[in-house]
Amino acid sequence: MTESPDSPAPQSTLPGVLGVIDNLIARIESVMLAVGVLLMALNTVANVLGRFLFQNSLFFSEELNRILIILITFAGISYAARQGRHIRMSAIYDAVPPKGRKVMMVCITLITAVVMFGLCYFAIAYIGTQASRGRVLPSLQVPVWWTLIWVPVGFFMTGMQYLLTAIKNLTSPDIYISTTVLEGYDTDDTTAV
Repeated sequence: MTESPDSPAPQSTLPGVLGVIDNLIARIESVMLAVGVLLMALNTVANVLGRFLFQNSLFFSEELNRILIILITFAGISYAARQGRHIRMSAIYDAVPPKGRKVMMVCITLITAVVMFGLCYFAIAYIGTQASRGRVLPSLQVPVWWTLIWVPVGFFMTGMQYLLTAIKNLTSPDIYISTTVLEGYDTDDTTAV
């Protein structure tokens, strides 16, 4: 099924609590991306208007946009995983029969989940280091580590997305590149219903 731009996001087809977790992550991603992009646009427009109409820029605009870029980037990696939009190098994968591809997809998603959870752990440690330094942003006067909170959140959500994809592949006869996207190279995405 191909989604139209006005159709709601597909609901998870994972059973029970896993489906609830998948849907919750989807909502969190949507809110983070929507709020981040809207705030960035609003901040940028306000800064341009301030500069040209009042000959005065917003003193915090650049710092706020940096924070929002971090938010959008790390919410975006989870969203891209959910949509099956990450770059795939699949020359070997495509040459393998379906049963082998299924095994490979489970291994790929599990290894990627472990890497994402590992990066989440290291990001938390890095935030701890930044917090101990006590640095603040010059204009906003907020601790630098507050701006980095989105990094482990994004890695954690991405790790969960890949873990849920592995589970989806273990519980379904089809091969999924995300919890809702079947493998394939059609110009239109094939989305599970």
